[in-house]
Amino acid sequence: RPWTVLYLAVLAMAVVAFTYPLIWLVSASLKPKSQVFDNRLVPEQVQWSNFAEVWAAGPVLRWLLNSVTVSLMAAITVTLSSALVAFGFAYFRFRLRGPLFALVLSTMMLPGAVTMIPVYLIWNQLGMVNTQVPLWAQNLFGSAFYIFLIRQFFLGVPRELFEAARIDGCSHLGLFWRIALPLCRPALIIVFVFELQASWSDLMKPLIYLQDEQYFTMPRGLKQIVDAFALSGEYHWEIAMAATLIATIPMIVVFAFAQRYILDGLATSAKQG
Repeated sequence: RPWTVLYLAVLAMAVVAFTYPLIWLVSASLKPKSQVFDNRLVPEQVQWSNFAEVWAAGPVLRWLLNSVTVSLMAAITVTLSSALVAFGFAYFRFRLRGPLFALVLSTMMLPGAVTMIPVYLIWNQLGMVNTQVPLWAQNLFGSAFYIFLIRQFFLGVPRELFEAARIDGCSHLGLFWRIALPLCRPALIIVFVFELQASWSDLMKPLIYLQDEQYFTMPRGLKQIVDAFALSGEYHWEIAMAATLIATIPMIVVFAFAQRYILDGLATSAKQG
């Protein structure tokens, strides 16, 4: 059928458009310095030593472990805190609930650059600069977008379930932990994966708060490697590409394992909408 052929053609072009940058990155990470930007997807000469030179350029393993720690802490804290706030807006009936929720959503309109300096001054007063705490502790207060997303899932849970549990003596915290969270697992997984990716690739916060190399995350470490090339006057882009590939692979693995839950969550959200 013509429409089927057209659909498959468009799908094939989309696949190529989305996978080409990754294929190019893999190819560039295996090339010698003189061939990095020749746009050939199959290297003429494979140079595996690029990856060995990455480990020699800095404490990459420590940076990776720091990124894992910071990303997990950021994802866990924002998922739980946002879910707790979202449950409060979805379940409880109280005055000014609508205006308060609108106020929470309005914070999404505030650019991060506006609060950057005041937030830094707060962490500086607390003595937390040059530690990894500011990279994830802000998530203890939730995220407006995630609160909105999870609240929509909570609103889809029949209120009768909560009322029956209350009659059986379940506390409000029990309603949240035993009923709301298990029924909204797809939304929680979406929030967790999205925040994990955002924290893993974040460069701005590490640039602002981290000074010692031992606390660097992978993006901050990559910048140090590139800056070292600039100071020496000789850019080794093959090493930078190899380091970038090392930093990219973990997120590819995470999305590969979590894609089923992400699709389930998006499908559930669409049905509720």
